[in-house]
Amino acid sequence: MPMPLQRGTSGGGIRASEALRDSQMKDKTGDNTTTLRFPFTDKADPYTSRNNKQRLMLLFVKTTLALIVLLALAGSFWWTISISTSSSSGHVYQRSHSYRRLQEQLVSDLLDIGDISVGPTRWKELEYCSIDSESYVPCFNVSENIAFGYSNGDERDRFCGPGGSREGCLVLPPVDYKVPLRWPTGKDVIWFRNVKITADEVLTSGSINKRMMMLDDDQVSFRSASPMFDEIEDYSHQIAQMIGIKNDNFIEAGVRTILDIGCGYGSFGAHLLSKQLLTMCIANYEASGSQVQLTLERGLPAMIASFVSKQLPYPSLSFDMLHCSSCGIDWDHKDGLFLVEIDRVLKPGGYFVWTSPLTNTRSKEDLKRWSFVRDFAESICWTLLSQQDKTVVWKKTTKTKCYSSRKPGVGPSVCNKGHDVESPYYKPLQMCLGGTRSKRWIPIEGRTRWPSRSHMNKTELSLYGLHQEEVGEDAENWKVTVREYWSLLSPLIFSDHPKRPGDEDPSPPYNMLRNVLDMNAQFGGLNSALLEAKKTVWVMNVVPTAGPNHLPMILDRGFVGVLHDWCEAFPSYPRTYDLVHADNLLSLQTSQHRSSCSLLNIFTEIDRLLRPEGWVIIRDTAQLVETARALTTQLKWDARVIEVESSSEQRLLICQKPFTKRQSI
Repeated sequence: MPMPLQRGTSGGGIRASEALRDSQMKDKTGDNTTTLRFPFTDKADPYTSRNNKQRLMLLFVKTTLALIVLLALAGSFWWTISISTSSSSGHVYQRSHSYRRLQEQLVSDLLDIGDISVGPTRWKELEYCSIDSESYVPCFNVSENIAFGYSNGDERDRFCGPGGSREGCLVLPPVDYKVPLRWPTGKDVIWFRNVKITADEVLTSGSINKRMMMLDDDQVSFRSASPMFDEIEDYSHQIAQMIGIKNDNFIEAGVRTILDIGCGYGSFGAHLLSKQLLTMCIANYEASGSQVQLTLERGLPAMIASFVSKQLPYPSLSFDMLHCSSCGIDWDHKDGLFLVEIDRVLKPGGYFVWTSPLTNTRSKEDLKRWSFVRDFAESICWTLLSQQDKTVVWKKTTKTKCYSSRKPGVGPSVCNKGHDVESPYYKPLQMCLGGTRSKRWIPIEGRTRWPSRSHMNKTELSLYGLHQEEVGEDAENWKVTVREYWSLLSPLIFSDHPKRPGDEDPSPPYNMLRNVLDMNAQFGGLNSALLEAKKTVWVMNVVPTAGPNHLPMILDRGFVGVLHDWCEAFPSYPRTYDLVHADNLLSLQTSQHRSSCSLLNIFTEIDRLLRPEGWVIIRDTAQLVETARALTTQLKWDARVIEVESSSEQRLLICQKPFTKRQSI
């Protein structure tokens, strides 16, 4: 049985004084800060306000029903008189037919009103999950030993069938959970109790990316004055030198997006973020001490993904660089199949960086494995640029002629058109080279450099079958929309610096939003508008499998994103995102008419992914927004509907997830 519940209080809030900003590392404020309240709620207690509104609604509905019945009787009386005074049978038929339609519409309206009138009693609030579900990840908790390509692992992958589906309850945070610290402090310091990790796991973590962690009472610090902190910078500088980049300017070499496989706890990506590089961390599901969970708690891009049997949920030619530092994947297994998948998602001219003891060994067995990887890389037209100590850097070919010039029987063949697709969702791994026929086969050096890359010209957009006018209009609309969003949310996002709509935003690091989950990213317009408005956030651009696939363009713009079916759980841990955004997602999902995919399931998943006191913005038709608002009652969210425009049929639903937690025993 779940323990009793109470409204939580937010801990670790930043002070207004800039001089006190760094004191967050030692801040132990805990429960002294008042819980953030939804800005549109008139009462201090949202539940009292909701009950009062329900009573008023019931009274209004009863009055409306009485008026409708009277009008119906009056209409029937008028219709009878009109029949008796009519001289034409045709007129009688027309009026009879019209009145029948009016009656049918009246019955339909009365049924709708009846549903609304019993709504408050029909929408039962969901129960809270047990304490064992604090870090629950649907589709992965089926087994506590799901492998990620490890030689000693059980080769089972993400499973969303019976036994792997999501729970029909609300996941609560740990008892001692605190709202994450603001950036940039929150990138380097997290609350120890917010993640499922033991002190031993912190102290015994061993790779270059992990051993920067330091445990200090109730905080884990990823920054220190020790030589370990400098080691990441030296490592980055070493990679740049091996590639031939001066002054660590990766962007000048065409590098913007990086896929970090088995990323430790995101320290390499955190360092590259300061160089305007966006690093997506992927790792296997772990019940405790998860690389993905800790990386996300730091506010950095990460998701659960594996090479076990399925292709990664990214199209071909997605990333400028792939990085693996002691990631534990046996690249020589399955005849090099995992290396073929690396080649598929790597852009032409992109780099694969591998740091492993296997590359600098004297063991006969290890030398045999290293020789296989080196020879296989050459067979798929990779050039070995450099090898220093344990690090090796390869460069993928920019010329497709390389594949046809190979000796017969050397290396895997090129995929045919039937296997080379841009939507690899749940596609099995394939032993053929993909992306070679794509119009997007453009060397990274030949692409527009970041940040200009995010604004594509007419020629670039034509590769995706899009027109500049269409994308340009979308971009302008998102600029206005982001300003509207920020005005609505600013009073609480910048709670230490109250401001009114129209005022200038406080400069970083006072930005409470670190990340945004855009559930229906379309062209990536929200991501682009946030960057142009100089908001210090990154966006996980999700392209639903139910709609058009614009993910290749989103990735080519220099953003990060993934394909996903929202009828399934998202491959991430609870309390992952500060803001969840859904533009016309409900319309897209309901148009599929999938009986196994209810809106309540989608909203329950949003609640799982959203951190306490996090925000939800839903833009959709008025009817679906009203349905969504009813669902927020079950989720215990604070919510309000806002009109987008007086002439628009769309509405905006702004919600905030309350900070509710278990009472400690």
